[in-house]
Amino acid sequence: MIETESSATNEIKTSKTIFKNLAGAAIYEHAVANKEAEITAGGALCARTGKHTARSANDKFIVKEASSEKNIWWDNNAAIDEATFDKLYAKVQTYLADKEVYQRDCYAGSDPENRLNVRVYTELAWHSLFAGHMFIEPPAADLPGFRADFTVIDAPGFHAQPQADGTRGSAFILLNFKRKVILIGGTAYAGEIKKSIFSVMNYLLPLKGVMPMHCSANVGKKEDTAIFFGLSGTGKTTLSSDPLRRLIGDDEHGWSDNGVFNFEGGCYAKVINLNAEAEPQIHAATGRFGTILENVVYDKHTRELDLNDGSLTENTRAAYPLEFIDNSIKGAAFPHPRNIVMLTYDAFGVLPPIAKLSPEQAMYHFISGYTAKVANTEMGIKEPKATFSTCFGAPFMSHHPSVYAELLEKKMKASQADCWLINTGLCGGPYGTGKRMSIKHTRALLNSALDGALAKVKFSKDPVFGFEIPAECPGVPAEVLNPRETWADKALYDAKCKELAGLFAENFKKFNVTSAAINGAAPKI
Repeated sequence: MIETESSATNEIKTSKTIFKNLAGAAIYEHAVANKEAEITAGGALCARTGKHTARSANDKFIVKEASSEKNIWWDNNAAIDEATFDKLYAKVQTYLADKEVYQRDCYAGSDPENRLNVRVYTELAWHSLFAGHMFIEPPAADLPGFRADFTVIDAPGFHAQPQADGTRGSAFILLNFKRKVILIGGTAYAGEIKKSIFSVMNYLLPLKGVMPMHCSANVGKKEDTAIFFGLSGTGKTTLSSDPLRRLIGDDEHGWSDNGVFNFEGGCYAKVINLNAEAEPQIHAATGRFGTILENVVYDKHTRELDLNDGSLTENTRAAYPLEFIDNSIKGAAFPHPRNIVMLTYDAFGVLPPIAKLSPEQAMYHFISGYTAKVANTEMGIKEPKATFSTCFGAPFMSHHPSVYAELLEKKMKASQADCWLINTGLCGGPYGTGKRMSIKHTRALLNSALDGALAKVKFSKDPVFGFEIPAECPGVPAEVLNPRETWADKALYDAKCKELAGLFAENFKKFNVTSAAINGAAPKI
């Protein structure tokens, strides 16, 4: 268990009822009776979150106080003072004092040595079920004496007044490491509950030498664990969902001396345009009793879902227990990874479909967290735009990136894990000319990396990025492996490669990394 002072003093007091750890069916009754949500065809509970249909990144603050101030990476985290927090905390307590409240006691982390006891108070019934899915349900015998290490107080109906309350808007997500409490208000987007606890784990675990990771993870028949880092749109969920391997979890994990462990007890999948053939298990989960849908459009008469309708938001979501995925597996911890996969969607079309990284290159690319997106300009012209999110999860990084990078390097070397960079983006040319990497080829490359087949082939060193590119791979044409060879205009390839390398270098400056080895792994311009 993570050592913290108990947050028992953060209990909610109300003149109405506090409903404790209600079963899913009871939550359904409350949510429908309260007009928070409706039951859709198949049995999923669907809620709308109003104005906020995604995380409010600009409304998240960490309280600046003596116990944590020196550890926080303030360049990445907005500060709020204790007095401002205390004032808003008192207002939220007063707001909830005459309301029914839902309490959920749960664990964040499957490893008993590294888990966090979490108590979640929610104004909305369906938020309580969401917390029950996202975190891990304790055995019934543990509930009577449950003591929270951290408390989440979630009051979406309370809206802050920025001038009076010191916030940027009516929504707020405040983390207080001294008082062991998270305060959420002004937003009904349930993901704030999950991600705020992820931010807490990202702070607490490194202090005891445990690596927190925004990644998916699976394990093969030979007990060979693999972890997958990647930003949205890179294929993290798709590639980690392999019928020949067991899914440990799809989003947040820790890596301790005991191995890899899941932070969560469920999945929170994006479901816009979800295809039953491409993602059969996630698609099936959208029609099951117990699943919570956020902002998914459905027919008011038949209650049939329309997963292709993004009129409310493109960020439609489904939250469901991990066991809804047939090939999932639960356990306290799993073996140390043999393979680390970093996924990127390179819209410049210059990165290879797969490359092997040295430990130093792995640290460089981990700190960089690169992918590329295609942005629409006002004139309708589409150009690739580089996106960097350090450690593949910048919004949730409490410490400086070097803290997480050093932990990853230490654990990677100790377990002798291989690290692979996989480009699921474009090949054969830049945006407008190049084509998306074949998922068939990407699968073949990934499988060859995981089963050790690539260890037997020759590699060549990329002159700019320095990583090693395999000369061959079963099931993949040799000409696909070297990106320069897939371009008709080699001079244009060289120019685009130089352009991307320059973007990497410019982005990396802000981290002020002092390690000569990591800096030496940068692309050569």
